[in-house]
Amino acid sequence: EQEYPYEVWEDRERALAVHYGAADSPVAFAPSRVTVILDAAGRAVGEYRPVSSVSNHPGEALEDCRALFGPDPR
Repeated sequence: EQEYPYEVWEDRERALAVHYGAADSPVAFAPSRVTVILDAAGRAVGEYRPVSSVSNHPGEALEDCRALFGPDPR
């Protein structure tokens, strides 16, 4: 199990995928790859729609999170 300085959600029922527009329904064959960055109040403050590069995306998202929220608290 990996530890992160933020929450990572699992979406097996695809409720988040439907809510954020990555899937049209919970039974969609393959939801789109999207990332939504939320602030502490649950407001969307960053979006990647669609994720452009699976290999570069984690670093880009982490860089944006650091710009929004400050450095890694660990």
